[in-house]
Amino acid sequence: MKNITFNVQKVVRTAALIVLSTSFLSGCMTVGHEFPAGQVSSIKIGDSTQNDITNLFGTPWRTGVENGLKTWTYGDYHYSLFGNGNSEDLVIRFNKHDVVSSYTFNSTKRSK
Repeated sequence: MKNITFNVQKVVRTAALIVLSTSFLSGCMTVGHEFPAGQVSSIKIGDSTQNDITNLFGTPWRTGVENGLKTWTYGDYHYSLFGNGNSEDLVIRFNKHDVVSSYTFNSTKRSK
């Protein structure tokens, strides 16, 4: 029984090492999650509510506070050591009534 346990542990360690090595050698990393960037033009400053934004983009990847007011960030970041990475991020700022007061959208992806 002791040999079987030792062999299973060895297999698990080897598999973990292979996964980590492959990730390192590929030089790629992804942070955040995809969001429908094509919907950014649907945001209406002074009109769109937090509920509207959730319906358009889903749950934000990150939330925060700027000058005492809520901010939501949608981000999709792909980094690569060997080649160009791509990223898109949308930061939405809400007023005290939970209505969009401003937003910023940035992308390194080329338009089609």
